[in-house]
Amino acid sequence: MSPKELLYIEDTLGHLKFMESKCNEASNSLQDAELKKYATELAQKHKELFDKIYGLLNQ
Repeated sequence: MSPKELLYIEDTLGHLKFMESKCNEASNSLQDAELKKYATELAQKHKELFDKIYGLLNQ
């Protein structure tokens, strides 16, 4: 993999972690149960994507 490709992957992983964090923050601050659940689900999806991409790098 080229250095530029590795930077793209690093950026992607950073963005996924950032979005997971923001969704968790939103979930913790929301009062509406439906919105809270949706934000939690989004955080989980971002975590799963991060884990899948990271897992591919460790093969």
